[in-house]
Amino acid sequence: MTITIDAKPCICDPGENLLEIASRNGIDIPSLCHHEGLPGQGCCRVCIVEVETKDRRDIVTACVYPVENECSVYTNSENIIRQRRMTLSLLRSLAPESDEVARLCAVYDAPLYERFSQKSGEKCILCGLCVRACESLGTGAISTVNRGVDKAVSTPYNEFSIVCVGCASCAKVCPTGAITVAENDTERVIWNRTLPIKKCAACGISMGTYMELWRASVKLDAEISELCDKCKKKTIADVLSATYGR
Repeated sequence: MTITIDAKPCICDPGENLLEIASRNGIDIPSLCHHEGLPGQGCCRVCIVEVETKDRRDIVTACVYPVENECSVYTNSENIIRQRRMTLSLLRSLAPESDEVARLCAVYDAPLYERFSQKSGEKCILCGLCVRACESLGTGAISTVNRGVDKAVSTPYNEFSIVCVGCASCAKVCPTGAITVAENDTERVIWNRTLPIKKCAACGISMGTYMELWRASVKLDAEISELCDKCKKKTIADVLSATYGR
């Protein structure tokens, strides 16, 4: 099946979402809440586009819109630019300290509305990616708490979570840099919890927190390795070389 995005023909399969099709064809559609490993968010609304079929023209969210029929897509029409600016202005009021939100506001010349009160010092846009990442790993250390203007992502009672393993997956998927991770040679601090770091016995690089590695070992029914993946491969290669002369 072929659709057109900004007048460019794009081949796709029925059911593919517009954001994936556009990305594959080198067409940029801005997005904040979309992550390949955690699809189906559709909450930031930055990736809105116009879709024109035979008898109608609708505004849709590209990251969750499945293409089922031939259509024409417009990613930067006057209507879309106007609504995207408003969305970004709202997101800036929600997360005024986010560099990524500020960058998109600059790209689309999103105005700063005085009537939108800003949450001082905030970077979170409440997209929920961090919570989903934590849940997907079976941890559930963080969740959305409170309601309305006080809604936020946090650990229970804003204290350190006893089930957090310090893997920092939540921080890695966060699109706005809202989750702080502090790390030195011996420990990692995240969500008000300090966890010791285990290093590779051979090269000394950080392999992760002890809790993170322990949880992985339980799932795999294996012992915690003393070597990082690179050193394990080197050790195996050295053994094979010594054994078979290769």
